[in-house]
Amino acid sequence: MQRIIHRLLKSTPFTYILSLTALLLTPLAQADSAQIAPPPNLAVNAYLLKDYNSGHVIASQNSSMRIEPASLTKIMTAYLSFKALKNKHLSLTQTFTVSEIAWKIEGSKMFIEPNRPVTVDELLHGMIIQSGNDASIALAEGIASTEAQFAEMMNKEAQRLGMKNTHYMNATGLPDTQHYTTADDLAILATALIHDFPEQYQRLYSIKEYTYNKITQPNRNRLLWLDPNVDGMKTGHTESAGYCLISSAKRDGIRRISVVLGAATDAARATESQKLLNYGFQFFDSKLVYKQGQSINQVKVWKGSENQVEITVADDLFLTVPKGDYANIKAVMASQQPLIAPIQKGQVIGRIKFSLNGKVIEERNLVAAKTITGAGILGRAWDSIKLLLQ
Repeated sequence: MQRIIHRLLKSTPFTYILSLTALLLTPLAQADSAQIAPPPNLAVNAYLLKDYNSGHVIASQNSSMRIEPASLTKIMTAYLSFKALKNKHLSLTQTFTVSEIAWKIEGSKMFIEPNRPVTVDELLHGMIIQSGNDASIALAEGIASTEAQFAEMMNKEAQRLGMKNTHYMNATGLPDTQHYTTADDLAILATALIHDFPEQYQRLYSIKEYTYNKITQPNRNRLLWLDPNVDGMKTGHTESAGYCLISSAKRDGIRRISVVLGAATDAARATESQKLLNYGFQFFDSKLVYKQGQSINQVKVWKGSENQVEITVADDLFLTVPKGDYANIKAVMASQQPLIAPIQKGQVIGRIKFSLNGKVIEERNLVAAKTITGAGILGRAWDSIKLLLQ
């Protein structure tokens, strides 16, 4: 492993540099830098490819451009439905009465009927697999009484998740001039759904067909048939939006999320998504550097019941780089100094930055691994004298 280089970054608010030698969870493998091909030229209006664990955007085009999400909207409808289930505001066996609004809605349907109660679980299957607009409205009305009130919930959730360029007007994705999002925001939402509701994602999003009311409909995500690594997520289409697809694939423990918007045909959105996923898996790798809570190093503590505190990361820290480039990564870590007790577990006390070829590729706060209480009067007084003499 090449020696990791440490430098003090002028931009950091921390003043004390820690050696990083031998602190990585596993050695970074020696390898020659791979010849990285440029991203594929896709026949779509916008796209984005990101690594699920690190959040690193591998490739993108027009990813901040405002677009019409069509039925990709239903990922947010599903997210709020899963949230209601988790909070026990809903149960899978709970039944809803179908409104005339849901029954008569245009577009794709699961064919629910006003005189036939339907369970939440059936509605989730109908919305996710069959892309039923009727199922989406039935869920929205069951959760928030009206679709308009549900749309308000959708917008609040989008803000909470950091989807800064998204606004919802309905639960289905039917066209509306004030109903919009971006590829960036859709990737945030897809990541959040998989992370926050992994059991529901695994249970529903890879199902290839579903039968309701004696009508069997296939999942419109063709990649479920074409690529065994793909296990979701959602298609979307209107005449104005074109053909859209968010896909998630996991290969050798690495998950990638692709967003393809505005393809010309159903087949094209699958083909272009496959190109994007293959590019990410072929040319980029992701590794776990530090686990959540892992002890990375110790820093000096002043005026505390203990004179050192272990530092760690609040969440697993992954890096995504071109294959063969891990040996070229440089890392810098700085801690707050003087670090004076009391210190709370989880308190930010430092920062770590990783760079490749002079460009910062990841930075993360470092936090205290445990609480350090203040020392007694004599201990604090003695440390105060030592600080003055430094």
